[in-house]
Amino acid sequence: MTVGEMLAATVPMARTLNLEFLETTAERAVVRLPDQADYHNHVGGPHAGAMFTLAESASGAIVLAAFGDQLNRAVPLAVNAEIGYKKLAMGVVTATATLGRPAAEVVAELDAGQRPEFPVHIAITREDGAVTGEMSVTWTLRPNS
Repeated sequence: MTVGEMLAATVPMARTLNLEFLETTAERAVVRLPDQADYHNHVGGPHAGAMFTLAESASGAIVLAAFGDQLNRAVPLAVNAEIGYKKLAMGVVTATATLGRPAAEVVAELDAGQRPEFPVHIAITREDGAVTGEMSVTWTLRPNS
């Protein structure tokens, strides 16, 4: 099962929005939100809440891809998120997530008995490549008790 399939199976909101997980590696996660009238805002583009969910889902995908081998000893949790809407989004939008710290550094902190935190940066783009939004999610790996 791929990371995208796992997220679609375990995160109902990802299924609700019909998110498409195009790429999920430890280096990058790319998730697309199809253009769906049920999730439009008052100007006919994707609703801000749908774009937030898209970007947060991309961040979750890269976290699972990068740290899935740590799930037996730690739970990944989002600590906080900040999003900025830069340009009008219309039609299909895509979120591309990247880790803000090397995965090996995060795992080393976990190995040392710490609860590491790390940022994930996400760019939301329209089909023409214009960046319509940027999000940053701080994640932690909470060690199992």
